[in-house]
Amino acid sequence: MVKIAPSILSANFLNLEADIEMINSSEADWFHIDVMDGRFVPNISFGFPVITAMKKKAKKFFDVHLMIVEPEKYITEFAKAGADLLTVHYEACTHLHRTIQMIKDAGMKAGVALNPHTPVSVLVDVIEQLDLVLIMSVNPGFGGQKFIERTVAKVKATEAMIKEHGGTALIEVDGGVTLDNAHVLVKNGADVLVAGNTVFSSSDPKATISQLKSVK
Repeated sequence: MVKIAPSILSANFLNLEADIEMINSSEADWFHIDVMDGRFVPNISFGFPVITAMKKKAKKFFDVHLMIVEPEKYITEFAKAGADLLTVHYEACTHLHRTIQMIKDAGMKAGVALNPHTPVSVLVDVIEQLDLVLIMSVNPGFGGQKFIERTVAKVKATEAMIKEHGGTALIEVDGGVTLDNAHVLVKNGADVLVAGNTVFSSSDPKATISQLKSVK
C-alpha cells in the first residue's frame, strides 16, 4: 500500500502543533520536512530548532528532504534533530557515494532526490545503496506548483532500474501530487506520495489523506 507523507511546508505555521496532531491521528505514514537554504533553491524554510521541536510531538517517521548546498556538513545535526530518513539532492553532491555512506553511518536511511531536468540514469552506480529515490515533480523551492507530466515516465524508469540492479529503494514523488494524478503515479511504481497543498488546503485533511492512502 502506498505511503502518504504530508509536507509540513504547507502546514499552518501559526498552529503547527495542531497540524502535527492531525497527522499523528490520520492514516498518514510519514512527516515530510523540506529544508531549504536560499542557495540551492530560491526559498528558505526551517532548520534544526523547528525540526527538534516537531520531533517531540510527532509520532511518525521523519522524512527530511534537504534542498541545500553542501548537505554533508549537516548530516550529524539532522540525525540529532530526529531525522529517520535523510534525502540529499544529486545536484548538490560532488561526492554522492560518500554522502550516502555518511548518512547511513549516522544511523539514518539514505535517499537521493532528482530535479525535473535530471535523468534517473545518474543513480545507476549508487542505486543498490539507496533506501529512497525522490523524484521531484515540480522545480524545488515552493509549494503549490503544477505537476510536471514527464514525472510519470521517470517513476517507471526508476522502478525498472531498481529491479534490474536488485535494489530495495522506495520511490517517492514530491510536488503537485493530487487525488487526480495519484493513481497513475502508484500504477507506475510510486511507493510514497508527498502531499502538501492537497492535504492542508482541504476542508477535511484527514479524509483527504485517507483518500490518497486508498489509491491503487
